[in-house]
Amino acid sequence: MPQPVRKVVIPAAGFGTRFLPATKALPKEMLPVVDKPAIQYVVEEAVSAGLNDVVMIIGRNKNALENHFDRVTELELALEEKGDKKRLHRVVESSELADIHFLRQGDPKGLGHAVLRARRHVGNEPFA
Repeated sequence: MPQPVRKVVIPAAGFGTRFLPATKALPKEMLPVVDKPAIQYVVEEAVSAGLNDVVMIIGRNKNALENHFDRVTELELALEEKGDKKRLHRVVESSELADIHFLRQGDPKGLGHAVLRARRHVGNEPFA
């Protein structure tokens, strides 16, 4: 019987040169699409497909990705004190989407190398 796929590997380590100069200071994955960063749509799609264990392969200067999916308790408290439940929900939502792990690619050696970085986390399980 085949194992269900629960893990997804998202390569997000590239420089984003096709989007320059916009990506000089902001990772391409954080560019907004309407009201959310593009990477959030990617994670939401994975979660809606039942892939709740996310391994994101990142490169240098991609701390914004980690920060986006992390909790910001000071902001949450400020929104709660204001009674701004709508914005509070949106802020908390991104940190509770999935179990997200970040791995550094190190040297940019291409897509195959980026996916290979996830081998310890994925193990012998199937992944998307």
